[in-house]
This record gives sequence, structure tokens and C-alpha cells, in this order.
Amino acid sequence: MSKVERAISEVSKGSDSSGLERQNGEVEEETDVRLNISEYNVSEILVVGASGPCRWRDGEWHDAEIVETRSQYKTGLHECYVHYKGFNRRLDEWVLPDRFDIEKIIKPSVSVVKRSVNIVAQNKDQAEIKDEQQMNEKNEKGMTRKSLKKRKFSGEELNENVNKDGNENGKLTKAQEKTERKSVTEEKEEKQHEEAHKVKNIQTIVIGKYEMDAWYYSPFPAEYANCTTLYFCEFCLKFHRSNDALKRHSKRCILKHPPGNEIYRKGNVSMWELDGEVMRIYCQNLCYLAKLFLDHKTLFYDVDVFWFYVMTESDENGCHLVGYFSKEKFSEEDYNVACILTLPSYQRKGYGKFLISFSYELSKLENKVGSPEKPLSDLGLLGYRSYWSQLLIDLLKNESDSGSSGGLSIQQISERTMMKTEDIISTLQALGLIQYYEGQHIIDLRRVANMKMGSRGLPCDPKCIRWTPKNSGNLPLSSPRRR
Repeated sequence: MSKVERAISEVSKGSDSSGLERQNGEVEEETDVRLNISEYNVSEILVVGASGPCRWRDGEWHDAEIVETRSQYKTGLHECYVHYKGFNRRLDEWVLPDRFDIEKIIKPSVSVVKRSVNIVAQNKDQAEIKDEQQMNEKNEKGMTRKSLKKRKFSGEELNENVNKDGNENGKLTKAQEKTERKSVTEEKEEKQHEEAHKVKNIQTIVIGKYEMDAWYYSPFPAEYANCTTLYFCEFCLKFHRSNDALKRHSKRCILKHPPGNEIYRKGNVSMWELDGEVMRIYCQNLCYLAKLFLDHKTLFYDVDVFWFYVMTESDENGCHLVGYFSKEKFSEEDYNVACILTLPSYQRKGYGKFLISFSYELSKLENKVGSPEKPLSDLGLLGYRSYWSQLLIDLLKNESDSGSSGGLSIQQISERTMMKTEDIISTLQALGLIQYYEGQHIIDLRRVANMKMGSRGLPCDPKCIRWTPKNSGNLPLSSPRRR
């Protein structure tokens, strides 16, 4: 056994205390225990919740927290899944004990662990029982609510009417009670989903000539649970456990491009439109792949209510996947993008702005104002904010150079760009171009002339689009699920 995997025991003042819990059942206060070297097993030191210096890939030490532990599938070595504090979760990774500065590890006291396992669970059960009892009392006796909480109702904040004594002026309807109960259930499910997905299940993927580190958890089928690397066919997107399996599949696969209609081509760049209802397997595999790089994406197996627009680069071997965006066939909120991704191997080449621009060009052909579905990821927000800023600055500069005396209103900008007014206002505010003057907000064109923006990205040529807007009149009016 190596020195790192030798024992390190926790030593603290008051180690001779009578136990983790006092005789009266009270739990000790939350404390941190500084670890010193001694004869002890490292698996009992590097536990969930412990934190301390961990050496990153660049050789520098960063403060990290242990999120999960396991024994390596093949070697049985103790591994820790760490989150580097102050950094995005995409950098979380599995590390061996030799990456830690063991002497500086701070391990949470056992009383904290006991509290999280027993007391929190007990309180949760009691809270659920209490909520159920209160709900039953309301249903049976017609009692009014006494809490002043805000609940989600039909997608909006439902502010309850209460008087000064804290009682409602009226009773909740059965529909409202059902909505509240559903809201609590969804909130619990979201928390459970977040906890379960903190740890990446796939570490790397191979697609085409690129090998990429995964960023986030993706719910692949259970039979792929022990795979650290997945191998994707870059044309049909079927995934395999080994490179040999991929090679056997490649001999049988007849596709050389996405299985959809090519609606744009300029040079070696193409865009393909796919109906999720028709190409269900391909679109599901695309979503599995995308979830590895998107933190805010919610994955559903029902892809029937989405259009998928896939971007490729072509060469003598075929059309290689670059990125994509999906779009609801019918959106009550006028979203023109549900999910958007450029693969890491193609990022920083201007393809992200191309996809954004292409989505707005489709909105222009539909004559509909559009906006991306919120919330955006951190990289998605940067991409959109950069695109919006460039677009608005160019438009305002052209308006200023033309010498027009009438100026531009927010509504006129929206009609020209197909951007939603809230996106326009938020971008202008971020640029500092909206000023308050004589009781109204105006756009300060004097600052526009001196503003310089970054890369414009790969331009999208509207003349190369071969696409007809879809008739959504026969689509169901039920709210489709997000993707």
C-alpha cells in the first residue's frame, strides 16, 4: 500500500467525549475536524463532504469538495469525485487519492453526516405527514390556508389574497389545491434530479476523429453505467461500449449525413432539418449526446413535438456533425430555439453564432418574433448576448449613418430583427445604451459610433436557405414538453 493510501486519523480536542449524540438526544453542533497523519485507511478520510487542496490537471492546487466516492471498476482503488470550488461543474472529475494534499483535508464531523442521513430524513417524513394532514383537513372541513407562501399557478406567480391577521379572504379551489400539491412534488423531484445528476456517468466520448471530455451527466441506459468512454457513429449517432464495436457497426452503416432534408448549403457547411416524430432514434441519440455538454437541458424521450436542425461540415468522407438546435413545432411562448449546442471540438470557430443567426432567419421566413427558451446555459448566454449586441450595434450604426431624423423605436428594431422586445431592452441595458431623458427612456446613439464588437462568427447567407414555413394550424394546443 502506498504512503498516500496509508492511514490518516482525525484528532480533535474532546475526542474522549461521551458520543456523537448527547444523552438527551440533542445533536452536536456542526464542526470541522482537521486531519493529521497517522495509521488509518484513506477511504475513511476522503469521504463525501470532505474538502481540501486537490491538484488539478495543470499541476496547480485548487480547493475542492468531495461529492462522491467509489472503488474503481477494474482495479478496486478508492476514487473521489470532486467539485472545484468557484469553477463550473463541467470541470468536476474523478481523482485518485494521490491528487490530494492529505494533511490539509478537512473532514466534516460524523455528527454532520448523521444529521444529514437521519435527522433530515426524519424531518422530511414529518413534514410530508404534516402537509398531508393539513391537506386532508382542508378537503374534509373546508378550512382556509394560513400560510402566506407564493405558489406557481399556470406558469405565473399566484399571489394569495390575505388579510392582516394572516387569513385568506377565500377558500382555495380544488384545482388550486391540486396545482399546489403538484408544485411541491415537482420541486422535490427537481431536487432529487439535481442530487442524482451531480456525478458524471460518462467521462469521455469518441465521435469521428475527436475524443472529448464529457461535461455533465446524461441518462444513458443502465447497461452503459460502467462505461467511462462511449464511441459514437458520427453519421447515425448510435453509441457503443468499445472501439471494436464501433468499427463493426461502421461497416454496416450506410449513412453519410444526418437522415433529414438539407435546407442550407454554402461551401462545406450544411443544415439539415429532421422531424423528431419521423427520425425518433436519431433525435433521441442526439439528445443523449447533447446532455453531456448541457447542464440546464431536461431530457425527455418524447422527441415527436420538436424539429431538429443539424449543422454539418462535409468532406470526401461525408457530413460530420458540428452542432444543432431544436425547436418546438408549436410554442405558446414563441420560442424559436429550445436547445442549442456546438460540440466542443468545433467551438470558438463562429459556428455558435451561425446557429443563432440561422434560427432568426427561419423566424423571419415565418414572420414571427422569436427568442431562445430560458434558462440559457452560461456559454449559451454568452453566445446570444454577443450575437444580439453585434446585431443591434450594426443596426444602430446604419441608422445613425443614414442620417434619419425619426430614429428607431424598440418595436421597429424587433420587426427588423425578429428579436423579442425584452431581449432587445436587456441587451441595450447591458451595453449601456439606454438613457433616461426628460421622463422617457431613449437610445443614446452617440456611444454607438465608438463601440467595437468581437468576432462576427460564420455568416449565414439567407439566399442559400431552401425552406418553407410549416403550417402549425393542425398541431394540438396542449403545451409540449421542453427539450
